[in-house]
Amino acid sequence: MIIYATHKGGKYLPLAESLKIDSKSLRGLYINLTNRCNCDCVFCLRQKKSMAKESSLWLEREPTVEEVKAELDAVNWKFFREVVFCGFGEPTIRLAELVELLNYIKKIRPDMPTRLNTNGLGELYHGREIAADFENILDTASISLNAATAEKYFKLTRAAYGIKSFEAMLTFAEHMKNFVPNVILTVVDKVTPPDEILACRKICEERGLKLRVRPYEDS
Repeated sequence: MIIYATHKGGKYLPLAESLKIDSKSLRGLYINLTNRCNCDCVFCLRQKKSMAKESSLWLEREPTVEEVKAELDAVNWKFFREVVFCGFGEPTIRLAELVELLNYIKKIRPDMPTRLNTNGLGELYHGREIAADFENILDTASISLNAATAEKYFKLTRAAYGIKSFEAMLTFAEHMKNFVPNVILTVVDKVTPPDEILACRKICEERGLKLRVRPYEDS
């Protein structure tokens, strides 16, 4: 799936099926740009989640910008409260396409909130600061913190750039604060112990960032 919606119980569904289940509630519209990722997290659903072919987030190929725009043009927007770039890969790997599509969404739906779910390693991947690319087109950046130390972070994420990935992710979050209204760092409940969550909260407080504890999905 390129575009999908989420439902309770860890269900990822095509929009038409989502609306059959619930035709009244507002929901997020999710965009799946790539399956490539520069992390290999031990808790990642990529290795654990079983999905039917028609509702799979595994892409046969990466969609073009025009293909995504065509799907967006067919959306009945009255059912959606937010657009989220998040799939079975790291969206910032396709930075140019991501930025172009964010601009397009703000053009066709200026009041629709936009969110990016990211591991925060885009600046390491591209070799430059990228936060300014999101100015005026991204409303929320949700960045995976995962742990309170570089060593624990690397053990959990197995990030492609090694131990330096932790500080680079935090630096990226600080850069994003200058261009994106809402920057949130996240940890995953059950994956992150309570004492570690407290330590993560302290890191966020020291850097002027928000922390969100995400519920764990095991299906």
